[in-house]
Amino acid sequence: MKTINFKNYLLALLASVAIVSCVQDDDFSVPESLGTEENRALNELLSGGVNLVSISELKAMYDSDPNGDGNNNDAIPFRVDTDIAIKGYVTSSDLTGNFYKEVYLQDSPENPTTAIKVILSQVDSYNRFNKGREVYIRLNPTFENGAPGGLYIGEERTGNEVITIGGGTESDQYGTTVTSLSQNQMNATMLRSEITAEIVPLNVQFSQISSDHIGMFVQIDNVEFEDNLDGLRYFDPSEDYDTQRTLQSCSGFSYSNMNIETSSFANFKNEMLPTGNGSIGGLVVKTYDGSSLVLALNTTDDVDFNGERCELLNVDDFNLLFEEDFEAYSNFDAISGDWTNYIEEGTRDWIARTTTDTGNPGSRIAQISAYNSGDVSTVSWLITPGIDLDAQEFEFFDFESSNSYSDGSELELLISTDWDGTDSGVSSATWTSLPGTIVPDDTYYKDWVYSGLVDLSPYSGTAHIAFKYTANSGNTGTYEIDNVKVLVQN
Repeated sequence: MKTINFKNYLLALLASVAIVSCVQDDDFSVPESLGTEENRALNELLSGGVNLVSISELKAMYDSDPNGDGNNNDAIPFRVDTDIAIKGYVTSSDLTGNFYKEVYLQDSPENPTTAIKVILSQVDSYNRFNKGREVYIRLNPTFENGAPGGLYIGEERTGNEVITIGGGTESDQYGTTVTSLSQNQMNATMLRSEITAEIVPLNVQFSQISSDHIGMFVQIDNVEFEDNLDGLRYFDPSEDYDTQRTLQSCSGFSYSNMNIETSSFANFKNEMLPTGNGSIGGLVVKTYDGSSLVLALNTTDDVDFNGERCELLNVDDFNLLFEEDFEAYSNFDAISGDWTNYIEEGTRDWIARTTTDTGNPGSRIAQISAYNSGDVSTVSWLITPGIDLDAQEFEFFDFESSNSYSDGSELELLISTDWDGTDSGVSSATWTSLPGTIVPDDTYYKDWVYSGLVDLSPYSGTAHIAFKYTANSGNTGTYEIDNVKVLVQN
């Protein structure tokens, strides 16, 4: 267990008493308590002359695949040479020892869209960059001796796809990566404001989590530790560095899973894993080798597993009201019959194909793609026949999806109870998003993703469910769906 230095502990205690949460307003002045130099530097930044860019814009400046071959091991970090800055809110905390020489910043305290990692040469950074702290990073300052101070954007480990701010670069036989900010760089570039915002967790399901969530503080509900982990602790003492434990969430007739990773230096490593069900909050990060997404805790205070464990639904309690596996179609046939296959823009409609994917081999599926269409814009709808939602109390909808070359094209799952069944009526009907999971962009193209059971009981009347595909000339990815069902309780 990590030894606590009493002097550092006392300083941290005094610092925690001094931190006061504030509401952001139009007064950008920095309290003198932050220190004269930091106060001056941040006021200078906020007074103009520095271009404030979003975290998304900064990350987009890094080309992770310069050769366009799908291999980012040849990516080279770039040094920022213009006077720009970003603003973010701290989501990580090394107070418990589960994070080490790193800080994650997301772009908003609530409903974030992206986050970025910063690697430091300092431990116990929670004293300065506490969770929720609004932080500005000036990416190309000039030091007092006149030397340029441009920071680098790249990866900390070759090919791990975690875009990171660093202070320098180093190269080996595997590639070039960024290195930690020095203490001087950190002092000159990372500037706190007076604001400590409340970080509102982004509520997601395991199946929705992707690389886009790295560094964000998320919450997953209706979750528990795997059945076989009863009586174990967060950390396995037989391991040297990190231990992964599997979390599970009831997802209809099966579980969805994700691992939580705990460091050997975490001060909660010897706590027993809770046995109940509930919610958990933590950061989406990657394993050391970059192979997997995992959840990392700031503190076990963010684990509330005091409810009864969930139970999977019994398929014997349900009947099939509607099922479509597309096996009745010939290869390359347009989907037709009771389905509505409507082209709103472009020339491409939904067709049947035989898949060779290892996750669904030999199956006939419905496919849409704007690849090589030559169309400026493609909007294509595949709409189910009408579903009577008044004939029974509970209805659930589910399906599977896969994609290829998903480069910004989009597939949405929508429901309408006022569509008149005509092509011309599609645009005038009311369509509402459904929470079913659609395959994320970074999923391997031969894999298939289960949607989970989508509860239709909040709706009444005759409903139609639509798969809406949107693409343009630069984003022409392929989406596929299969095994579409409506289940009703006996």
